[in-house]
Amino acid sequence: MISVEELGSREPPAPARDALEELFAAHYRRLVGLAGLLGADDPEDVAQEAFARLHGRRAALRRPETAPAYLRATVCNLVRNRRRHLRIARLRQPPPPEPVRAAETVVLDREGDHELIGALDGLSRRQREAIVLRYWLDLADHEVAEAMGIAPGSAKTHIRRGLIALQRALGGAPE
Repeated sequence: MISVEELGSREPPAPARDALEELFAAHYRRLVGLAGLLGADDPEDVAQEAFARLHGRRAALRRPETAPAYLRATVCNLVRNRRRHLRIARLRQPPPPEPVRAAETVVLDREGDHELIGALDGLSRRQREAIVLRYWLDLADHEVAEAMGIAPGSAKTHIRRGLIALQRALGGAPE
């Protein structure tokens, strides 16, 4: 992670730096978890990149209270882009070794939720994002839509279809 001292001449004024540090302390761990559950093989780097982008765009942010939503959307986009890039790169190379599992996944497995993680892996990318944002981060439907960059109705559809697919995968009867 880049320290404030390494920013040199780009260092923000003290009040802005304090606000960024508070935002980092309040949201970093959840963003790492979000990136891990969305399938990032480097969730810490994704969360740090989201904060770096926020730092670069802090002047363009109209309302400071929207920063957490901006960070969530950035994490979703970064994971999506990295997975797309990796998928294309893997088409040109022999299969890589098994990726290192995210820390969040390891903890969930220890708690006996490995079936749920396996079922999440079986969902489409959009359904997985919607389910994780809605139920792991406990976001409202409109916040899920904002983070995913889609319409609220589409977010509700992805959540509903994802829940049905999870019920089927876990042996429950869909409603």
